[in-house]
Amino acid sequence: MSTDASPAKAPRTPETPRPARITAAAVLVAAQGVVVAGLGAAMLVMLLAGRRADDPVQALTGGVTVLALAVLPLAAAGGLWRLRRWSRGPAVIVQLMAAPAGWQMAQNGGVWLAGGAAIALTALAVLACLVNPTATEALGIGPRGSRDA
Repeated sequence: MSTDASPAKAPRTPETPRPARITAAAVLVAAQGVVVAGLGAAMLVMLLAGRRADDPVQALTGGVTVLALAVLPLAAAGGLWRLRRWSRGPAVIVQLMAAPAGWQMAQNGGVWLAGGAAIALTALAVLACLVNPTATEALGIGPRGSRDA
């Protein structure tokens, strides 16, 4: 194995601090993943408690699916925290899915307004952090000439 691939995995040197925008994005994306995992776990707990007895198979499938969906933001957050180049794509995809979902939730008013606004605003904040030139440079993303120099 050659060591030529190692610079692509770690675009910054260990003594270089993580930019605040990347830290903020990683924390927000991790929080999103934890919330999704909590919802999946709650669905399973409701099933075990007998509160979703209408269709146990559907409830089980839904809970497991939501838990599986939590893996993407959690993995992306871990990658952002470690300044991994690959992590920006999954993090952006999660936000592009969360923003319209939050908007739709907010249209229902009441507690849905607060939840939807939180989801949409968090998604916009993460997107703003990840498209910033400081963040893209820290992740090793940008014009080819800047990485070759």
